[in-house]
Amino acid sequence: MVYESSLVEIVDLFKRAKHLIRLYGFFPKKRLGQNFTINSEILDRLISYASLTETDVVLEVGAGFGFLTQLLSSKCKKVIALEIDPQLVDFLSKQFSHLQNIELIAGDILKVSVPAFNKVVSAPPYSISSPLLFRLLKSSFDCAVLILQKEFAERLAATVGSKNYGRLTVTIHYWADVELLDCVSRNMFYPPPDVDSMILRLKPRAPPFHVYDEQTFFEIVRTLFTQRNKKVRNAVIPFLHKCKIEKKEAIELADSLIYSSKRVRELAPKDFGILTNQLLQKLKL
Repeated sequence: MVYESSLVEIVDLFKRAKHLIRLYGFFPKKRLGQNFTINSEILDRLISYASLTETDVVLEVGAGFGFLTQLLSSKCKKVIALEIDPQLVDFLSKQFSHLQNIELIAGDILKVSVPAFNKVVSAPPYSISSPLLFRLLKSSFDCAVLILQKEFAERLAATVGSKNYGRLTVTIHYWADVELLDCVSRNMFYPPPDVDSMILRLKPRAPPFHVYDEQTFFEIVRTLFTQRNKKVRNAVIPFLHKCKIEKKEAIELADSLIYSSKRVRELAPKDFGILTNQLLQKLKL
């Protein structure tokens, strides 16, 4: 579903955002990826997709002007709102001083310590999308409902062999299920970004297949996808060289591997697991 909205639905938050910008002399910073959501129905959809309850503790990354923060606070037990911009932090601390269930944290989500939470609802800066997901997946939580760049979101849920299928797809699949929900027009933000967006839901789970060593698995996935169009027998050679395997032995070993004649892009996530385990057995690592 492509999500557009009527002009009437946009005007209220757009006016509020413009008013706050003028009132506080605030200028959206491109380096921080500041594109504020100016459609209330989109914010309502984020909350609905997260199925919030009165017992939920929700993490919001990039609170901005607090439009989503305030809505979240009325739907859950507590909101942990992170904001990196000092000017916005000052505004938010005054704006929400009367709300006891909002904990405002000033800082970078990739660097600061965050209290326990069980859900994430956020429209984070696009520039931190990948490291943010890996940061979140190191925590324990039930689900995350996020607005991310459309192309990036499609990479997370890409089908095997498609142009968007790659290292990110396989790595995230190992840790979580990804569900693409709605496309969101760039016009739903102020200032509008250069690309459209996507609402998605991320649900962590146990890995769907077993690997003997996760670090090796991720390294093999990374190495092979640098040559995604090559056959596995050729793409795996750089990994074998890193393992100090001589050229002739490396070629023989590569030819003996399962899926050796398949192209990297044709391997499903579980195939990378099988390949990793076979390599570990053969190399006795």
